[in-house]
Amino acid sequence: MFGWEFPPHITGGLGTACYGLTRGLSRYKDVEVTFVVPKAYGDEDQSSARIIGADGVHIKERTFTFNDFLRKMRMIEVESLLVPYLTPEEFEKSFETLSEKEIGISLQTRTHGRLRFTGTYGKNLFQEISNYALVATVLAHEQQFDVIHAHDWLTFPAGLAAKAVSGKPLVVHVHATDFDRSGGNVNPSVYEIERKGMEGADKIVTVSNLTRETVIHKYGIPPEKVVTIYNAVDPLTEEERTREKKGIQEKIVTFLGRITLQKGPEYFIEAAYKVLLRMDNVRFVMAGSGDMLHRMIRRAARLRIVDRFHFTGFLRGDDVQKMFSLSDVYVMPSVSEPFGISPLEAMQSGVPVIISYQSGVSEVLKYAIKVNFWDVDAMADAIYGILNYDALSDYFKKYGKEEVLQMKWENSAGKLREIYKSLCK
Repeated sequence: MFGWEFPPHITGGLGTACYGLTRGLSRYKDVEVTFVVPKAYGDEDQSSARIIGADGVHIKERTFTFNDFLRKMRMIEVESLLVPYLTPEEFEKSFETLSEKEIGISLQTRTHGRLRFTGTYGKNLFQEISNYALVATVLAHEQQFDVIHAHDWLTFPAGLAAKAVSGKPLVVHVHATDFDRSGGNVNPSVYEIERKGMEGADKIVTVSNLTRETVIHKYGIPPEKVVTIYNAVDPLTEEERTREKKGIQEKIVTFLGRITLQKGPEYFIEAAYKVLLRMDNVRFVMAGSGDMLHRMIRRAARLRIVDRFHFTGFLRGDDVQKMFSLSDVYVMPSVSEPFGISPLEAMQSGVPVIISYQSGVSEVLKYAIKVNFWDVDAMADAIYGILNYDALSDYFKKYGKEEVLQMKWENSAGKLREIYKSLCK
């Protein structure tokens, strides 16, 4: 498997999903996973997968021909600034600075050694993708494996490179497309990488039927090649089940995610304003960071609700669970969400959730309130109802928790294992 992050060094849902799948696969005795990340820190959980850091792979100079993509590359030692998971600000900035000339591969130095992955971020994103693909060619020569599995677009070139060298089947896992991230205003270069990866794969796994339809209709992929495997959630530990005690009497409504166009934060603020017109014993929390954060702060100020609104910044690890423990309602008003693991995490913490119909997770959840992301009146009504009617809140707490307990990573991993077996025949 090629990925960008692995616990405890995760910054988004992609790392959580990768970890969940490897743990689920570890329950099957006939499956062994080697997980490749750009930079290994040494404290990763290796109980379910052997971790290899691309920064620790010794590069031997060789020439590799990659049909019609990354073309001819010579493996060398170069300064590399690849990071596990781009923040929205870094993602946007990188494409503003790219030119068509930078997309081409130009590696001339003839030095032996290792690629140095520093964990910071450079300007030439496409060069960094090619560096990771170079490491993949070395691993494809040195490692013994039956199947290649690449998670999301930044790893697709690595997966394609490993397939070209080894001849082994490739599974690409689409956790999101650029149509989701950009709101439809796709970057042509990113789209091309996604399309090449999908075309070169032997099987494509999508996290929802919503994403499957995008892959089929926006990328021209045959339907029989695309399979949906839904994400799941890790069960809470006994310690995590202990709810944090609130220091205030007011209700708390939470938005937790990247504060970007894709996640619909502006609709959350508009709905909050409408709720506050009807009741005042409630506080709203926007947990996360992103390119729209300052705009959301300004909007809350214009609406004169900042005294009831809290911006926490990015939360990670135990702080996420603590936030759920304090919450009375969780809202995910995503404009385009391939899946969305956070509602599952909220539900198993006993928090009623409101999600948009435009999310993949809405396909599988029964005990969640669903609204269109743009319908702030319906969103506000749902929030108000849960906060003011105990019977409604208790209903979603009880049955939501029971529902999400059935959504196990081992079930998702079992479906993935069947795909592996079919490709190895």
